[in-house]
Amino acid sequence: MNKSILMPTLLGMTIAATLSACSPQKNEEAPAKSASEQSTQTAVNQEAKQDTSGTDQSVAVNPTKDVYFGETHMHTAFSLDAYLGGTRLTHEDAYRYAQGETVNLMGRELKRHRPLDFIAVTDHAEYIGEMYTNLTEGAEGHDQELLKELRAMTDIKDRESWFMKYVISSNRGANPAHPPFFTGPESVKSAWKIMQETADKYNQPGKFTALKAFEWSGAPGGGNLHRNVIFRDAQVPDAPISYIDTNREDGLWQWMSQQESKGMKLLAIPHNSNASKGMMFPSVDAEGKPIDLEYAQTRQHFEPLMEMMQVKGNSEVHRQFWPEDEFADFENADSIQKSSGRTFHKKDFVREGLKMGLAYEQSLGVNPFKYGTIGGTDNHNGLPSAVAEDSFIGAHGEDDGSIDARRTGAVVGWIDGKDLSIGTLAGVWATQNTRSGLWDAMKSRETYSTTGPRIKVRFFGGVELPANPKNGQEMVQQGYDLGVPMGSDLPSIGSAPTFTVHAMKDPDGANLDRVQIIKGWVDAKGDTHEKIIDVVWSDKRKKGEDGKLIPVGNTVDLTTAKYTNTIGATALIGSWTDTEFNPEQHAFYYTRVIEIPTPRWTTYDAVRNKLPLLDDVQASIQERAWTSPIWYKPAG
Repeated sequence: MNKSILMPTLLGMTIAATLSACSPQKNEEAPAKSASEQSTQTAVNQEAKQDTSGTDQSVAVNPTKDVYFGETHMHTAFSLDAYLGGTRLTHEDAYRYAQGETVNLMGRELKRHRPLDFIAVTDHAEYIGEMYTNLTEGAEGHDQELLKELRAMTDIKDRESWFMKYVISSNRGANPAHPPFFTGPESVKSAWKIMQETADKYNQPGKFTALKAFEWSGAPGGGNLHRNVIFRDAQVPDAPISYIDTNREDGLWQWMSQQESKGMKLLAIPHNSNASKGMMFPSVDAEGKPIDLEYAQTRQHFEPLMEMMQVKGNSEVHRQFWPEDEFADFENADSIQKSSGRTFHKKDFVREGLKMGLAYEQSLGVNPFKYGTIGGTDNHNGLPSAVAEDSFIGAHGEDDGSIDARRTGAVVGWIDGKDLSIGTLAGVWATQNTRSGLWDAMKSRETYSTTGPRIKVRFFGGVELPANPKNGQEMVQQGYDLGVPMGSDLPSIGSAPTFTVHAMKDPDGANLDRVQIIKGWVDAKGDTHEKIIDVVWSDKRKKGEDGKLIPVGNTVDLTTAKYTNTIGATALIGSWTDTEFNPEQHAFYYTRVIEIPTPRWTTYDAVRNKLPLLDDVQASIQERAWTSPIWYKPAG
């Protein structure tokens, strides 16, 4: 831990053509009002003043909050790896696509019919200066021979070689450095200025939010430690920090602390922990010393959220380490292990990290891994939240932009094409759709992620909460009045808490199978434990002799890539009381909402192109949502 850190006062995309062999379109295809359109908020110009609490005075505030759907992790042509893949979409294009306008991606006209409520464009800080030089005629260094070569390349193999030489070899080495065509820090500032001006142009408080952000892409030894950094408002530094400036997380936090001392508010979202080679939830700091109280305090302060899943796979759990979890075999992305020595460890996954955090809280007094959950895709095509299974065209340009590449190829240095996931959509419960409103909700962890469908889920806990709420409106009011929402801490209590949950299907998607609560806790010896509880489910099913709920069934027709909503439920509401609660034990509880089976993107690909199904990936999957946890910490 760098002791000089200044601690704060301690604290889918859709394809325009109709797809003939698909089910009723699930994610982004059917027109539907966004949460922002349904609320009473009124769009105003971006100069609206804020009051002392930080809320936008010109936008109505809903104290019981609305859910806003958006993207917190995507890349445009300002990211060198995206450019090498063939992406030419700019920040302007990303904002336009997010709001339902048509864009052209490598000759394809693409449009989403359900606008997003917000996005954060998170281009890699490492190369935005180089890309400014490359993309801007007249910029210093624009006519360098290496950049002329870059702009002229058309062969994917040549681009991959370039990527390995100028990106991978540096990023994953001990001493990362800028490539030889870097012209200096002024190019970084110029790129960052364009990014901020474009965000301000498209930001419409109350209607659409353009969050200011970037990605810090540290990867020491090939282990993924990437973070997306998001600012609360228009106050940002002259330039972002890159892994070339510091290649470990404590250096990033030091820089963030320096920005805080200047009055800025910012947070970081780690992602892709499944590829972290044991470093995302470490037992030692960057210097190899056991993590201490300062490390725990700093990490908890700057990192309230964790990206649960993205195109490179699911980071909640893995079937290898959670064989008793019947839903652990989901987008496991095993081929990530083929590159950079990324052998999976149990502590690469979020559920284990959450349990480790409890153990550290018990020994240090502070939980370093106190993460809520948020959604993102890591799309490198310039398309925010392209999360529709039935219209997936890849996420990395030519690397996965064709049916053959997705079935038999690989995203160089990362993952087999057939192992790719769609990514996740972020759900944020906020009082208003503004930069400050969304950021404050993220900071307080009242967030969740879905694997694409716009599932709505609310989750509350408290000793005084009535069991079996009558309806969602009553549950929400009781939740805020008598308990705490997702992302919060239960107060010190001496009796068993009750948890209430209400989940509603995507109006254009599949029905719901069940709602589960996952509990984790640590005992007096420091050993961690977990338990999965089926709280409420559809179709009046019964549990078997093994105590597990009978499966919901499967209506997917693999010859047509269609399913029906003849099983499952449109909404599920219920409660669970932790009768085994021990007030002396640290614990967390989060909710997992499971849909009925639907076709995976590989099945849609196969049916559309009259090809056989791939026999080594799942033909149907159960999409899901994960809420942020509710935590309990004993008194004293």
